[in-house]
Amino acid sequence: MTDTDEILMIAVRGGDVAKLGVLFDRYHRALFDFFVRMTNSRAAADDLVQDVFFRMLKYRQTFRDDSRFKAWMFHIARNARADYYKTHQPETSFPEEAAGNIQSRSPFPGHELEQKQQVMLLQCAMFRLPEEKREVLVLSRYQEMKYDQIAELLGCEVGAVKVRVHRALKELREIFVKLSSERLPCNVNKSETTLRIM
Repeated sequence: MTDTDEILMIAVRGGDVAKLGVLFDRYHRALFDFFVRMTNSRAAADDLVQDVFFRMLKYRQTFRDDSRFKAWMFHIARNARADYYKTHQPETSFPEEAAGNIQSRSPFPGHELEQKQQVMLLQCAMFRLPEEKREVLVLSRYQEMKYDQIAELLGCEVGAVKVRVHRALKELREIFVKLSSERLPCNVNKSETTLRIM
C-alpha cells in the first residue's frame, strides 16, 4: 500500500528526509505547471520548484498532524512566488512570437493551426486576468484542487472560493471572446507555455 502524502510528510518532519524525494516525484511536475501558469517563465518555474522543496525541508516542523499536504505545499509555493518577485521583475509582456507563425505537420493543417491559436488565445486571456483570479483558476482547473482545499489555502470559506472561481471564469470568458473578435495574434512565447490547456 502506498503511503499518503501526509504520512510521508510526517516522516520527513520526524527526520526521515529521504521521504521528501517521494513527494518530489509526486509533485514537482504539478508545482512546475502551477508556476509556469502564474509566471509565464519556465526558468522562474524551475527555480521556484527547487525553492519550494527546500522550504518544505526547512519548515517541516510546521506541518501538523491534521494538515492536508497539498494545501500546505501550495501555501509554501505562494509564499515562495511572492518572495521571488521581491528580487525579480515579473514578466508583464509576452515575447514577440505571434500565434500566426505556428507551422503545422498535420494532414489537416488548418484545423491544427486553429486549435493552437485557440490555445494561445486562452493563455493570453489567462495572463490578462488579475493575478488572484488567475491563481484560483489554476488551482481549481489545472491543479484539480477541491474547493475546500483552496479555501484552506486562501483562508476563506468554501462559498467564497466558489464565487471567486465563478467570477474568474466569467472574466476569462469575456477576455477570450474579446481577443477572438479582435482577430489579432496573441504574442505568447511558445517555449514558455507548452503545457496542457484544459
